[in-house]
Amino acid sequence: MKKIFVDGSAGTTGLRIFERLGKRDDVELITISDEHRKDLDFRKDAIERADAAFLCLPDDAAREIVGTVSSDKVKILDTSTAHRTNPDWAYGFPELSADFASKIATSQKIAVPGCHASGFIAIVYPLIASGLMPHDYPVTCHSITGYSGGGKKMIAEYQDKNRDAEFSSPRQYGLSQNHKHLKEMQEICSLSLKPVFSPIVADFYSGMVVTIPLFPHLLNGNPTLSQIHEMFSQHYKNKKMVNVMPMSKDGMLGSNNLSGKDRLEIEITGNDERIIIASRFDNLGKGSSGAAIQCMNIALGFEEEKGLDL
Repeated sequence: MKKIFVDGSAGTTGLRIFERLGKRDDVELITISDEHRKDLDFRKDAIERADAAFLCLPDDAAREIVGTVSSDKVKILDTSTAHRTNPDWAYGFPELSADFASKIATSQKIAVPGCHASGFIAIVYPLIASGLMPHDYPVTCHSITGYSGGGKKMIAEYQDKNRDAEFSSPRQYGLSQNHKHLKEMQEICSLSLKPVFSPIVADFYSGMVVTIPLFPHLLNGNPTLSQIHEMFSQHYKNKKMVNVMPMSKDGMLGSNNLSGKDRLEIEITGNDERIIIASRFDNLGKGSSGAAIQCMNIALGFEEEKGLDL
């Protein structure tokens, strides 16, 4: 029986992790009283008694608690932005390559990817790794997400019956082009240029679609739509939590279809002159808590999709 502690279990991500693990019979959750849940010493003790600990905290709080932990036994999984580009930490997206999966399995410290970043990297990393996309390609991206990604404050704003009418429309943010996910998006994909990134929050609880347009003539070898689809199909072959969908013609691509699920779907559409690649998933699933539990499963030797809803 593995012992697990969730530091920050009152937040959106932490609560979902705590609830999911509470349904499993192969782990035991370590808890501390509400009185002590912000006490550094009590939290440190709980982490050092655990086989794995999730940090669902603001960046500074995550750095602070990591600096106090002396045990080299506990696997630490940080869901904040604090350590995602730190080379001493494994980056928690095992489907990217065998090296990523191996580092998650063997490292003590694992940084869980951001939600927007997960959708972006799922698309751009294979393009770079295959040699099709130059490192200096001018990538643009827009991402539409449900409001749960903004945490308790944003959830309360959207669910307020007296809210402003603007909340009923999609709202673009990150207007200064300094979104906190940009650093990992650039570094994990080895891009020499930061992408132009336009995140959008809309009036639905959870789910997201991250979309990247491509001009094939700017890619190496001017690949066709079919060649792009085949590359992605091979890259994610036999991956249970990342599925490349069959090429479709026209239609609609919803943002909340995978709400409550933990898999990510990649849709490749367009034509040989202009291609659209989109990743669709739940911002609270493969975008946060689902990815975190997947990484814990790998790190502790459980079946990778144990306790997840695909």
